[in-house]
Amino acid sequence: MTKARWSLVLSLIFAACDGASSPSHPAPTELRSAKVRSSAPAVSAEDAAALAADNLAFAVDMHHQLRATQDGNFIFSQTSISTALAMLYAGAGTTTATEMATALHFGLPSDRLHPAFNALDLALTTPPTGADAAAFRLAVANSLWVQDGFPVLPSYLDTLAENYGAGLFVEDFVANADGARDRINGWVSDRTEAQIPELFPKGSINALTRLVLTNAVFFHGDWKTPFRHDATTGAVFHGLTADVTVPTMHGAHNAALWTGTGFTAAALDYVGDTTSMILIVPDAGTFDAFETGLTASGLGAILAGAQPSGAADLIMPRFKFETAVGLNDALSALGMPQAFSNGADFSGIDGSRDLVVQRVIHDAIIAVDEKGTTAAAATGISVGTTSLPPTLVVDRPFLFFIRHNPTGAILFQGRVVDPSK
Repeated sequence: MTKARWSLVLSLIFAACDGASSPSHPAPTELRSAKVRSSAPAVSAEDAAALAADNLAFAVDMHHQLRATQDGNFIFSQTSISTALAMLYAGAGTTTATEMATALHFGLPSDRLHPAFNALDLALTTPPTGADAAAFRLAVANSLWVQDGFPVLPSYLDTLAENYGAGLFVEDFVANADGARDRINGWVSDRTEAQIPELFPKGSINALTRLVLTNAVFFHGDWKTPFRHDATTGAVFHGLTADVTVPTMHGAHNAALWTGTGFTAAALDYVGDTTSMILIVPDAGTFDAFETGLTASGLGAILAGAQPSGAADLIMPRFKFETAVGLNDALSALGMPQAFSNGADFSGIDGSRDLVVQRVIHDAIIAVDEKGTTAAAATGISVGTTSLPPTLVVDRPFLFFIRHNPTGAILFQGRVVDPSK
């Protein structure tokens, strides 16, 4: 079937529908591929493990890229970034595809990579047995927004439908780029429970845009053993440059502790027992050296020491912050510059080589208090033409990771060097 004919078929046979939208964001017209999402992808244990290891390697690489440009606290979601870029990768060819695979650590061939991402997504969004939705929610959503009349190859749409459940929305970026931006931002806001109301800032989508890929991740988890509200006090946190006094939470028998060379770590479970927050606290005065030397194998070894429960007390600060960042430079530095140049090859999307990535935008937010954690992240890609029992006192900079334990996927990660900001 030719591209032009497929475009016509899209306009004739796809029904308008939408799964979730709030009253403040009226549902845009959603189209559906003839293919349905695979609910039981055939993915071997070896492929699942390979994807987990590759994603961890990319997470560490991105952490180093962000620490070079972010002076203070930061947070990002490797799961969101990798998933969004995997959808783009499905349309990449030649050198562009090779560079993307290298930068993103995609070691599996495409016919196994996309089903592996599907299996990961399905595992992440399977609710824990008996968990109440008010106490635990983990949602992942994907979408593709296409210029009206722009010819997208059926094979590309099928890959996104079968493996990512991506809704397809038609927009007119040429005539109303701001209106399209508002609807895309509304979609992201709805799927992050209004935590990220504006992923794409004004001007980031324009008349040259032909398609936009979006991923949204939302997480809320109550602690399995909450901190004591009546015990929260002001305490000194020894930041990188100065001491600050911050609200500090005290937990009784709520953490598992373990130590290694140069660090102490703790794991706190969320209700449902599938997800936990892991804190890695380098020895006093060594945070910069520890973070600089962080490797995928080293982080993997530390995380492997986590236990599902423990009987240690934990004293740590409350914290809440957001990181919004463009990733073009970081991804180019990691080895995929061609995607952002006129030499880009995304012929797997439309059959030609006239598409180039305009922007990769990421926004993540986290709030941690006595009851639990709420975190959300979104990644947007505009394509156009041309993380007494023994006690750990967290009173100095630390790294954090929210991990889905059955898969090893790191949903969110980051660092806290000044919880007062």
